[in-house]
Amino acid sequence: MKHLLTTVLALSFGMAAGTIHAADKVALQLKWVTQSQFAGYYVAKDKGFYDAEGLEVDIKPGGPDVAPAQVLAGGGADVMIDWMPSALASREKGLPIVNIAQTFKSSGLMLSCRKDSGITTPSDLRGKTIGVWFFGNEYPFLSWMSQLSISTDGSENAVTVLKQGWGIEPILQGQADCVSTMTYNEYWQIIDAGLTPDDLVVFKYEEQGVATLEDGLYVHEDNLGDAAFVDRMVRFVRASMKGWKYAENNPDEAAEIVLDNDASGAQSEEHMKRMMGEIAKLTAGSNGALDPADYERTVATLMGGGSDPVITKKPEGAWTHAITDAALN
Repeated sequence: MKHLLTTVLALSFGMAAGTIHAADKVALQLKWVTQSQFAGYYVAKDKGFYDAEGLEVDIKPGGPDVAPAQVLAGGGADVMIDWMPSALASREKGLPIVNIAQTFKSSGLMLSCRKDSGITTPSDLRGKTIGVWFFGNEYPFLSWMSQLSISTDGSENAVTVLKQGWGIEPILQGQADCVSTMTYNEYWQIIDAGLTPDDLVVFKYEEQGVATLEDGLYVHEDNLGDAAFVDRMVRFVRASMKGWKYAENNPDEAAEIVLDNDASGAQSEEHMKRMMGEIAKLTAGSNGALDPADYERTVATLMGGGSDPVITKKPEGAWTHAITDAALN
């Protein structure tokens, strides 16, 4: 793939040198609804960074009924945002998706537990009910439990997995001892609902040795043989990373831009600004290029920890630097 992309990039630069780009269309499928988690893309659009690259970008919000990988596979988007565990699992199952850029450097995934449940360490999770997101988001949790040799079948000394929806009601209503949360979103929903930080015991996945990569940009491998597509992705990544760096440096303004694009009107200004502050901590340190060491750590986590790994073999061709090399140099 590396040699193919080198050839394609050379062709694309030749095309770019002799023409003025019309507004080339790019459809981006988000992993979730419009919120500060995706601020960099909305900022890039609002500030004209996509326009400057000759791009017309359609940002497609996600939601509980939207599977980004299926949208990408069906041709409904040119590029999608996904977590690497989900993307690599999809690739092993036959969907040839490739990481072309990595916007998040750090993980925001946590397990938030009620202190009155008696949980103080991960080993105390045995016998407890744990809220877990599915649709590809369960893989970090399953890898962690596998590493701890804790079964998830609900038997004695195992955890009982509660298929968690997109809210935090199970921990508020006593249906679960712990729920899945992000540093930038659900944790604060719990706090806003009336519990205090002192009421909670929080396990950050990164601190538990389950540091898997989250939001990255993925495309269908077949499209990387198309010079015009590669050229669009180079320009898209370059403009997107400008948007992300602007958002990091201007978090309140970025949050307001996100709110202006939220047709649902369900997000509060306070929550979006707080979220953007936390998101900036996760994108800090990334220029968009995937760090191979971060990738290898994610793969090792997904392959390790027992007889039922998330992926069974090291992926080949699951990422490329060709797009970011061209976009950032």
